[in-house]
Amino acid sequence: MIKAREIDKLLIIATLLLLAAGFVMIYSTTYIMAIKRYGNEYLFVSKHLVSLVIAFTIFYITTRISYHTYKGLVYPLLIISTVLLILVLIPGIGYMAGGARRWLKIGNWTFQPSELAKLSIIIYLAYSLSTKNEKIKTFKIGFLPHIIIPGIILSLIYFEKDFGGMLSLGAIVLAMMIIAGVRIRYIAALLPIFVLIIYYIILKKGYIVDRIMVFIDPWKDFHGDGWQIIQSFLAFGVGGIWGVGLGEGKQKLFYLPEAHTDFIFSVIGEELGLIGVGIVISLYILFLISGIKISLIASDLYGTYLAIGVTLLVSLQAVVNMAVVTGLLPTKGLVLPFISYGGSSLVINMIGVGILLNIYKKSQESV
Repeated sequence: MIKAREIDKLLIIATLLLLAAGFVMIYSTTYIMAIKRYGNEYLFVSKHLVSLVIAFTIFYITTRISYHTYKGLVYPLLIISTVLLILVLIPGIGYMAGGARRWLKIGNWTFQPSELAKLSIIIYLAYSLSTKNEKIKTFKIGFLPHIIIPGIILSLIYFEKDFGGMLSLGAIVLAMMIIAGVRIRYIAALLPIFVLIIYYIILKKGYIVDRIMVFIDPWKDFHGDGWQIIQSFLAFGVGGIWGVGLGEGKQKLFYLPEAHTDFIFSVIGEELGLIGVGIVISLYILFLISGIKISLIASDLYGTYLAIGVTLLVSLQAVVNMAVVTGLLPTKGLVLPFISYGGSSLVINMIGVGILLNIYKKSQESV
């Protein structure tokens, strides 16, 4: 059984090991591509190193800032997130890649505002839900605002063609509301509307239909839309139990698209085998358990809800990513937290870890 005084250490260990795995795998998945396309094998890993330095700096600062400070930043964060999400949708301002407009580009660096928006919504919900007391059971105060405000953010994320990000954040919103005590019947009444919206989106957006068809039978379009997931299957199959060896994988050699981002877990399966996959999954489980433990010992409801939200932000995304690359879910475009290449996700997730550690610190001070 994990003791309260050990939780922070276990959380740090899990995070550092995942980051170390990410650093190694990003080099493994990018060095050949970087040489062929840019003539510099360290291009991606050096950029990732800069992101790590930024992430650790902000992480350190976050551990020193009382999580109660964010109460006063709830609405500024929501406004900033909304404005940035709108800017992304403006042609000439938003940066498009892979058919999706999700980024703002500054020089050679890109930033994904939806990552900030996810954390902003979690902070908002934690603060708002914790202040409602018995009114949390009412429709007007306990339910409506916690659907409308996240709904605005979710709508903007949808227009960025980030269907996976929209669904994962929506799941976090519903989970936090249920845990806080919002009446289940209000949420249940929303489900038919939610299903109709999802059905409409699927019919409206052809790329989602294509992804679902590929999910059902990727072999029907082996050389087209099914190519990526089939290459992922091959990576896991070749890896077996022990893997082919670090750096020795073949699928990353321009066979498996997005090998350093969305499908990096497949390369882990190929190069490090079932053993490596099991270790990575165990680290995420350790992160999840540590986050839940921190939420249970938090000194107030706000800390509890905030810890739950941050823990779900990382854990749910990890589960969805692993489910996608193993063919259990249609492709969604979500990275693997702490491991995949991508500065925006890395920085926001490290802020989340800093918040968790501060919640833990404050809980121990109040004992």
